[in-house]
Amino acid sequence: MPAAASLKSTAALRPSRTFAVLLLSVVLVWGVRLVLTAAHLEVMGLAEYAMLITVAASALLTLPQTVIVGAVNLAAAVGVYGILMQDIGHASQITVITAMAAALGIGVVVCHLRISGQRRFGRLMIARERLAVIREAGSRVGTTLDVARTAEELAEVAVHRFADHAAVDLFETVLRGEEPDADAHAGPVTLRRTALLPGPALPSEAVGPGVDVTYRAGSAQALSLTTGTPTCVQSTGSAGSTDWPMDIAGADAEAPYSALAIPLRARGVTLGIALLTRSRERAPFDAADVLLAEEIGARAAVCMDNARRYTRERQTSLALQRSLLPSAVPKQPAVEAATRYLPADTRAGVGGDWFDVIPLSGARVALVVGDVVGHGIHASATMGRLRAAVRTLADIDLPPGELLTRLDDVVLRLQAETRDAQDAHHEGAVGINVVAASCLYMIYDPLTRTCTAARAGHPPPAVISPGSEAEYLDIPVGPPLGVGGLPFEATELDLPAGSVLVMYTDGLIEHPGVSLDDGLTRLKKVLSEPVASLEDRCDYVLDTLVDEHPRDDIALLVARTKELDVSNAATWDLPGDLAGVSHARDLAASRLTDWDLEELAFTTEVIVSELVTNAIRYGGGPVQLRLIRNDTLICEVSDGSSTEPHLRRARTFDEGGRGLFIVAQLAERWGTRQRHDGKIIWAEIPLPAKHREE
Repeated sequence: MPAAASLKSTAALRPSRTFAVLLLSVVLVWGVRLVLTAAHLEVMGLAEYAMLITVAASALLTLPQTVIVGAVNLAAAVGVYGILMQDIGHASQITVITAMAAALGIGVVVCHLRISGQRRFGRLMIARERLAVIREAGSRVGTTLDVARTAEELAEVAVHRFADHAAVDLFETVLRGEEPDADAHAGPVTLRRTALLPGPALPSEAVGPGVDVTYRAGSAQALSLTTGTPTCVQSTGSAGSTDWPMDIAGADAEAPYSALAIPLRARGVTLGIALLTRSRERAPFDAADVLLAEEIGARAAVCMDNARRYTRERQTSLALQRSLLPSAVPKQPAVEAATRYLPADTRAGVGGDWFDVIPLSGARVALVVGDVVGHGIHASATMGRLRAAVRTLADIDLPPGELLTRLDDVVLRLQAETRDAQDAHHEGAVGINVVAASCLYMIYDPLTRTCTAARAGHPPPAVISPGSEAEYLDIPVGPPLGVGGLPFEATELDLPAGSVLVMYTDGLIEHPGVSLDDGLTRLKKVLSEPVASLEDRCDYVLDTLVDEHPRDDIALLVARTKELDVSNAATWDLPGDLAGVSHARDLAASRLTDWDLEELAFTTEVIVSELVTNAIRYGGGPVQLRLIRNDTLICEVSDGSSTEPHLRRARTFDEGGRGLFIVAQLAERWGTRQRHDGKIIWAEIPLPAKHREE
């Protein structure tokens, strides 16, 4: 039992045995005095012992009991010395009786002073105990940003220091992070039992956490929810005679008990209710207890509301994050891929990690993993903007090094926008002081089995070659995005078919107390374990390396490279004069016949004719034609000029200018990409349905 409760019941728990002993002492002392008098023995000292009885009473008994003992002692002195012992002299009688009366008066004064001091000390100790309870509630409630855990902490503090049983019921919308309905408690109220901490006497049929509890209209609980004020119920009858549910009453249905309902309100919103009870062994709740419980409940409600608001923001960030990430990895002729995104725990919040698999021209594929500095909605929004920028830059077939340079410019512009927003609206830009990110960009070509990669402040990717252990690719690391002014160096690597590329963000290798080198070593060891499926490998890596509550987001992309069969590609070098145009058409038609794609011959010949003519006339040699049969028929024409052609609409009497327009109308997609010795113009033609099914 807490000290405050024991001090409040000190007087009630004072044993009456002391009172009886002192009264018996009065009888014995004066009885002995009468016996000695009858034996003609004069012993005046016994009167002094009688005075000690009154002194003892003033130190041990209550004020009424002290008056009774002193009055009995005085009456006995008057009877013995004033009536029975007339021969001792009038002066002695007056002395003894006056001494007994003075002892009574002094005893009453001493007792009053003692009791007043005890009361002041008791109030001081009670106040100190209440402050200790509030301090404990402040330190133990709200240690996490989880609504349910905060409710459990409130119940633990209440039972430990204040009540015998505690239950916390919250609106289900609060647990989801939403605003509770203001009219939700106008009629019968249904709340979710979030926390329950019973004492040893709680009945077995108690309603446990996770179960809906309904309070009928007009009940004490519903009244507290409606008015927003505490409700205290005292009962000396059965538990069923009150409005309180059986699951918070004592086990003995006939035992007296006290119950208290505290509405949990924060910022004008009612989140739920805390139900506290005491069994008959404890003093019932009083007005001071109600104030104390209300203070603890108010503190807990603020913590719950903070957790609720954080839950809502986290869910919003997660929804935004997942909407900005690819919902599924598209089927690629170049790689087979599996991905995972793991958000950080509730303390850190959602971050800005992302991954992407982007199809490129020529059956190639771009693999991207990036990480925006920071957490929260702003980081997720920035991630979405950078991912869109990467896709746009990838669509124009920029090489990895140049793409990261352009992306660095995008981040610098975002930083400038952030600074302008802070200057114009200080409140609106809180928490987004710095925009920075890391990124790893790789392009894999299944025809040549080459991989070109560049990274900006990002951890190195790992590769698992067939029959070998994992190793990290030696890709020069550039500065993080947002530094500006520094180039990004790309590296070209040859990868055998069936190699597994592993790209990830730093949340996978950075852990408290673990150095970066140790994290990379652990990851390399885990990746070297034989796991056949890419999906299983992703799960194995996360299960092995990631804690239950990661501090940072984790994006993981695992891709197994494929090799395009040489029979599905054909390459021809063409002469640098227009006479080679007809030869190019014949070569294309012949290969389409071999591939059983004669129905695409006319479209392909027109596209080949226009592209080769433009390459010879405006590009210059060497000119090369390549056909690739994949999910689509890809036609590529390369030349030695780096000048990029532009689509324009020819006027009625113009003799030229219709080539690319015709290509755009016939092809499903078309575009250009640069290479070190010129450019490539490509066009994709959809395959017939029977070939797509194959």
